[in-house]
Amino acid sequence: MNSYSIQEINEVLKGTIVGDTSIKIAAPEQLELASASDISFIGNKKYEKLWETSKACAAVVNEDISIEPGENRVFIKVKNADLAMSQVLELFAPPTPLFDTQIHPTATIDSTAVIGNGSRIGAGCYIGPNVQLGENVTIYPNVTILDECTIGKNTVIWSGAVVRERCHMGNNCIIHPNATIGADGFGFRPDPERGLIKIPQIGNVIIGNGVEIGANSCVDRGKFSSTILGDGCKIDNLIQIGHNSKLGRFCIMAGQSGLAGSVTLGNGVLIGGSASITDHVTIGDGSIIGGGSGVTKDVPAGVTLLGYPAIDARDALRQWAILKRLVNESKK
Repeated sequence: MNSYSIQEINEVLKGTIVGDTSIKIAAPEQLELASASDISFIGNKKYEKLWETSKACAAVVNEDISIEPGENRVFIKVKNADLAMSQVLELFAPPTPLFDTQIHPTATIDSTAVIGNGSRIGAGCYIGPNVQLGENVTIYPNVTILDECTIGKNTVIWSGAVVRERCHMGNNCIIHPNATIGADGFGFRPDPERGLIKIPQIGNVIIGNGVEIGANSCVDRGKFSSTILGDGCKIDNLIQIGHNSKLGRFCIMAGQSGLAGSVTLGNGVLIGGSASITDHVTIGDGSIIGGGSGVTKDVPAGVTLLGYPAIDARDALRQWAILKRLVNESKK
């Protein structure tokens, strides 16, 4: 791994250096675990107290920091330490897994598939009929892309992922291991003579540009028309997105949350971990659904909900405070 002087790091961050150190920075690390050659970060004033006992020689900090770095230690002051630290991590990021050949000889690629310039396909992959890969697409080993899919340029699909037939993905996407795009939606209807009858799922999935989908997540195809993920959406691991759901631009879904069928998210909606949204619900632009919450009805734009069933966050906190007082009083 490369090492850098504090001046070289600040050439990237363009912050303000406070203090000085002669130590070359070898790696980024959190405050509690850092060694003397590491750089850390302080993104909130409440973590200032950890600096005194940290061994880090440098830290990226917010401009409102109220402590001094100390002897042979240094701060780089920036407007947003969290964002700046992402740039530091890019400096130290190790290379991605290597490809010995652009297209591995064990990959199975249909003769009708179109492979863009600079694209790489790993061992054991299957690329089906009429698939189109854009330029500089990276397909890691054991990925399956079925008939008539399109994958935009610079997209990366990690091992074990499956993209089923007729699904379309934009540019600069990242699909993590074992994610499934375009599996059948969960559609069944009871029949008194034949039991549960499967409803054909004849739609597809359309994914915009710059979308990231975490490991073991599932985006179901539409029953008819499309399940849609807008540009810039970030989907965590272990997420379920039901058939015909539509996500606006830059939505975030945290781990183990899920959307039932035909849910609509506006732009910039944030869904906390383990939250669940029932079918045919619309959540307005910029709303936040707290972790573990359950949403059963439409949500206007710009609100924060908590609880199960989810209600306005302020009301939920008041209710929880009242319940806590009642419990404490019952113990007296």
